[in-house]
Amino acid sequence: MARTIKAKKYTNVIEEYVANAAITPGMLIELMSTGKVRAHASEGQNALPMFALENELEGEGVEDAFAAGDLVQCWIPNRGDIVNARIENGQSIEIGDFLESNGSGYLQKHVADVDSSNDITTIYPLQIVGQATEACDMSGSSGVDVAGGFCAVRII
Repeated sequence: MARTIKAKKYTNVIEEYVANAAITPGMLIELMSTGKVRAHASEGQNALPMFALENELEGEGVEDAFAAGDLVQCWIPNRGDIVNARIENGQSIEIGDFLESNGSGYLQKHVADVDSSNDITTIYPLQIVGQATEACDMSGSSGVDVAGGFCAVRII
């Protein structure tokens, strides 16, 4: 299990926002129009790589979730930084796989959207959040595994 969300950092861009709802460290999060953050809510859509950090100032770890109304330390990693991100249950990630949002704060393997009626591929400019630097097999996991697994992801 990951002991920290920041596996490798070249920069340390951290913002602090109020949580709109429960957020677990390692989740991909997004800033809302209210000025609060939530788990990234749009599967396969554009995403600024921004991840919830563990609340180390209060002695909490990567399994300790933030509740609605809590202040969340939000890391905005840059190209080359490596984050221990949460992976969606049921996924089997290989080294080198590109990853995108699953629409609930977790990452999933990127699969380009193809319209079968005319073979048009849709790729959003910021759809791919990062690339797996290690394998992560969550294929045997289910929705019962609330915390999900971690995978080291290089921001691209």
